[in-house]
Amino acid sequence: MTSPSHTTPTVSVPTFSRPRVWAWPVAILLGFPIGGYIANLIAGPVDSVGAALAGGLTAGAVIGAAQWLALRRVVPWIWIAATSLAMAAGLTLGAALVNYGIGRVDLMLMGAVTGIVVGGLQALVLARQGISDAPWWAIANPPAWALAWLVSSYVISANIDDRFTNFGASGCVLYALLTGVLLEVMFRRTQAQALKP
Repeated sequence: MTSPSHTTPTVSVPTFSRPRVWAWPVAILLGFPIGGYIANLIAGPVDSVGAALAGGLTAGAVIGAAQWLALRRVVPWIWIAATSLAMAAGLTLGAALVNYGIGRVDLMLMGAVTGIVVGGLQALVLARQGISDAPWWAIANPPAWALAWLVSSYVISANIDDRFTNFGASGCVLYALLTGVLLEVMFRRTQAQALKP
């Protein structure tokens, strides 16, 4: 005679795998300069609607791909498309708003407008993935883009007339720091919530 076997049902514990902390800054420091350079080669200087649109699509695709590689544990590939389309729309709106100007205030305003659109679409992707505090991503990106442009405007002042699609490596350091800290906080909260019973 066999005794009835008692098995305890297995309970699935949700998991959340945070990206490596170093991956985001590396993606920013590579993606933005490379994306901007390729966009400048393809679309030329941002001095018209067509150049802003083509440059934004190109730079946004490269930047989005670099960011996605860093965040692929957390976000789907749609991050790349969202970043590319948002950068095209944001850059086109922002550059037209400042009449394609290259003064520091113009660059900051253009950056803020680009950050509104990019941050907004990326925040939607984060929210769909269940990332805690995703709206903060939309709120933080406009000032981060504006400040990154401000820093870059002092460093690349000799060739600011090239009218790049995005800020350079110097601005990337600040942008990576600001957004990297925010992402880490968001990911830690998401991980903590995933572990709650």
